[in-house]
Amino acid sequence: MTHVHVVGLGMGPHHLTAEGAAALAGSDYVVAVRKRGDDELLEVRRRVAADHGLGLVEVVDPERDRDDPADYPGAVAAWHDARADAWARVLTGRGGTATYLVWGDPSLYDSTLRVLERAAARVELTWDVVPGISAPQVLAARHRVVLHEVGQPVHLTTARRLAEDLAAGQENLLVMLGSAASLDGLVALADWRIWWGANLGAAGERLVAGRVGEVLDEVRAARAAARDEAGWVMDCYLLRAPR
Repeated sequence: MTHVHVVGLGMGPHHLTAEGAAALAGSDYVVAVRKRGDDELLEVRRRVAADHGLGLVEVVDPERDRDDPADYPGAVAAWHDARADAWARVLTGRGGTATYLVWGDPSLYDSTLRVLERAAARVELTWDVVPGISAPQVLAARHRVVLHEVGQPVHLTTARRLAEDLAAGQENLLVMLGSAASLDGLVALADWRIWWGANLGAAGERLVAGRVGEVLDEVRAARAAARDEAGWVMDCYLLRAPR
């Protein structure tokens, strides 16, 4: 039977915990998905594997409809099934103990655990999870803020759902999976506060904070600069209504 460690990697080897390093030490190889073209994040995984004396096994990621499909959950489920088929073939072919290195923490907007559950329905497979440093943690640390107000909740969501969540009355939101287009929806929140970050923990990290109406253009420019420098951008931000 194959066993898998799912290890949260944060934004790279400087975020790898001692528990994560121990999981790698007990592994036979690292599995990573190659998404498309030059993949800097894949190369970071390769370096981490090499640092621990492990080879990296690439799995080509199945195509996914990313153009805002009418049935978004259905499109994601089909993609997960295709991934599970590919992963099951690799894991049964290799056997032993494998590690998947997940950006940030596996519990937040990552499909690895869901795909492994599907793969386990196809082949004999066990797995465990090692938590990692997540983007919300790094965002709060960089801006020296607490994500929630005293005794109050923080609503964790995505840029895709932000308009819906604002309409439902949410007033303290941690927004992940941002996009340039989603920033246009913040224009109406001029008096809100924003704590924004892109490529958190990486060399090209960008940070902006202030009233939305005063800093939104700065956020747009910083996001574009992060993408130009790294070739990719992942951003998240905390939004809070005025009191």
